[in-house]
Amino acid sequence: MALRRDAIAIVVIVAHGLLVQAAVASARAWPQWGGDAGGTRFSPLAQITPANVDKLVRAWDYHTGDSTVRPPAAALRTKFEATPLLIDDSLVFCSPFNEVIALDPGTGVEKWRFDPKLANDLRPANRYACRGVAHWVDAQAPADAVCRSRLFMGTVDARLIALDARTGRPCAGFGVGGEVRIDLGTDLLWPGEFQITSAPAVGRNMVVVGSSIADNQRVAAPPGTVRGFDARTGALRWSFDPLIHDGITAGHANVWAPMSVDDERGLVFLPTSSPSPDFFGGARPGDNRHSDSVVALRIETGALVWSFQTTHHDVWDYDLPAQPTLARLETGQGARDVVMQPTKQGFVFVLDRDTGAPIWPVEERAVPQGAVDGERLSPTQPFPTHLPPLLAQRFTSEDIFRVVPRFVDSSCEDQLAPLRNDGLYTPPTTQGTLIYPMTGGGVNWGGAAFDPVRQILYANVSRAIHIVRLIPRDQADRMRSQPGIELGLQRGAPFAVTRAIAMSKLGLLCNRPPWGEMVALDLKAGKVLWRSTVGTTEDRAPLGLAFKWGTPLVNGLVVTAGGLIFTGAMDAYLRAFDAGSGEELWQGRLPAPGVANPMTYQWKGEQYVVIAAGGHSEAGTTLGDGVVAFRLARVGESPSLWSRTIDRPGGRLAGSAMMAGFVLAALLLAWWQWRRRRRRA
Repeated sequence: MALRRDAIAIVVIVAHGLLVQAAVASARAWPQWGGDAGGTRFSPLAQITPANVDKLVRAWDYHTGDSTVRPPAAALRTKFEATPLLIDDSLVFCSPFNEVIALDPGTGVEKWRFDPKLANDLRPANRYACRGVAHWVDAQAPADAVCRSRLFMGTVDARLIALDARTGRPCAGFGVGGEVRIDLGTDLLWPGEFQITSAPAVGRNMVVVGSSIADNQRVAAPPGTVRGFDARTGALRWSFDPLIHDGITAGHANVWAPMSVDDERGLVFLPTSSPSPDFFGGARPGDNRHSDSVVALRIETGALVWSFQTTHHDVWDYDLPAQPTLARLETGQGARDVVMQPTKQGFVFVLDRDTGAPIWPVEERAVPQGAVDGERLSPTQPFPTHLPPLLAQRFTSEDIFRVVPRFVDSSCEDQLAPLRNDGLYTPPTTQGTLIYPMTGGGVNWGGAAFDPVRQILYANVSRAIHIVRLIPRDQADRMRSQPGIELGLQRGAPFAVTRAIAMSKLGLLCNRPPWGEMVALDLKAGKVLWRSTVGTTEDRAPLGLAFKWGTPLVNGLVVTAGGLIFTGAMDAYLRAFDAGSGEELWQGRLPAPGVANPMTYQWKGEQYVVIAAGGHSEAGTTLGDGVVAFRLARVGESPSLWSRTIDRPGGRLAGSAMMAGFVLAALLLAWWQWRRRRRRA
């Protein structure tokens, strides 16, 4: 009996040691797209702090080669939005063309590369983009078995691919030759109408895949089916169409943003999108459940557990763009396991993880009515009561950005004054509707980050205006696309739609800065702790003038136990902010804008921060194909021009904000007068 007890004790000790080692390894790594399966984007690493962040140097940079190898027509349609994972001693990510690349974490040297051979002429509706890969370990396979540790990736051309995480070779036992071609069950208008952009979700030996589908093309669009595959074999185990089709004609309600997994509960959480088409819902009366919803499914069967809708009968493209954040939250009445869902409108809904019921009251409030003929709006929309929105939700003439006198440039007033503008949820009209926050957010695919120690939620938000106009069908059929104006034909509906960001003739957003902000939200107290402007005009303005007006922020951030938040923007810098105060502390220069979520990991005793720096073609930034890593300086190293400290409020603005504004106004006025003289000549 004593020997048996000793044996049991040894087993327990060994098991505990293995669990501790796994926990330590996980803390040092970044094993999931959102940091963990719940997408908290929190790292327990604390080597880099506000006290030493100014000692960061560029450790290495890597280039995929896409900028030079790919045909220009394809390379110019890229968005490098990938977040690398640190697994099996490799830093692994996907390029916009779905190449999976493994790097040495300390040097950035390429270890292996897999190319799925995407065609260069797909014209994907949401550009060539891949936000990340997913990692899974087959616990039933021998420790040294091929594909015991494997990577999953969805592709632009609708494939699900499984690779050996150590070598990058396709897993022969998965599907056919390591891939499954997804059967859409419908014809496409063109090959790029349907694609996969976000990383799959994994759990309970399942891999779950959503989709990204072209907006505003047709009423009878492809369905937004979510699919669950066997992680070992690739066999399709279940399909779930989020949209209830009784009595309606519509498609989509797809899940294009990343999903989250609670492996203990066996749940996968879907952030669903709007039904088709976005801006006219006459053929889809009712609330259109389970679109625009947080949906919890049994990951092994696809069975619906609960659903919470954040926008009823969406005609604003206010779909859920961000990964649901899973965390344990102190609510004031005890700790609860919750799902936190940020939205494009700037709301944050906090839901019970088991039931989907709001933790704090959500009110149904009356919203503007009076839509076009054939439309039936929801009379109310859900509003959280405990948490304030992350940004203002109404725009007035006082909010117009004026850098020169109106007699010089009145283009913003001329565009905005005729529009219908009754605040949030003003319906699309033929006269034109001002939509603020714009249809890109608020919060976008970058999602939020949650610090479980401080119990604070952090999120990037954009501030811009969309002008949406419904075009009667007889006029729409004669229209052609114009620069800066998106035309959605909405085939099968009585209206097409045009959508454009409100900008002045000087190329500036019509709303006052900041155009991009980081916001810290105390969930328990229900208040915004601070806001901080993110980004400058340096990479867009004449002469490289760095006005601290912020940039739109579709990307997200990472928060660390060291008290720092790292984020990219649409200028070419990685930034560090103090998590307690929001003060910007440091900037690291990038070869192109880092419109991606950064990540952090520890390698051989050193903490690294990494971001994909390839720009964003839809936003008009410079493009590239880089991945850049920073770490603290070693003995003999010193920060260079690639890394700089923010030593005063306002960043690198030369002089006061008033002087900066005056300089810009003078330059713009001089440019306008030169152009006027040239036209007269």
